[in-house]
Amino acid sequence: MLPYILLAFLNGAIIGTSRAVNGKLSTKVGPFKASLWNHVVGFLFLTLVLLVMNDWKFDEAGSAPFTAYLGGFFGALFVAVNSYVFPRLGAMTAALMVISGQMITAVLIDYQSRDEAPGALRCLGVVIVIAGVYLSRVVSASQQASQQERQDT
Repeated sequence: MLPYILLAFLNGAIIGTSRAVNGKLSTKVGPFKASLWNHVVGFLFLTLVLLVMNDWKFDEAGSAPFTAYLGGFFGALFVAVNSYVFPRLGAMTAALMVISGQMITAVLIDYQSRDEAPGALRCLGVVIVIAGVYLSRVVSASQQASQQERQDT
């Protein structure tokens, strides 16, 4: 279990780095072009990986339902939206908002798929993350106001 946890943690660091890179590209070429380049480079990378692994069998792809392929649509939209909001909100706020949305959605998906209400600890976790978002915004606004007061005097 620990290797999977570490791999998930590493993936989070990679996502954070990807957001920063795409956000920077977005300010130069726009969010949709940044997302397109993200996916073109990703396609080329995965093509290379499949070439090296010699794993070109796609016959199982037809057995998945059509809705299973919506992940590509959601992934492209995710990258485009992140490329747009990241440079405008900053790394911390953008990441916390994304994580908050993911946590709330995960709780709802688990509730729908397991047909059981989320436990108190899960709900508390969501509340803590959202409270962290709120507090980081309040502290940031307070610090900006304090800096402005110092500059005005």
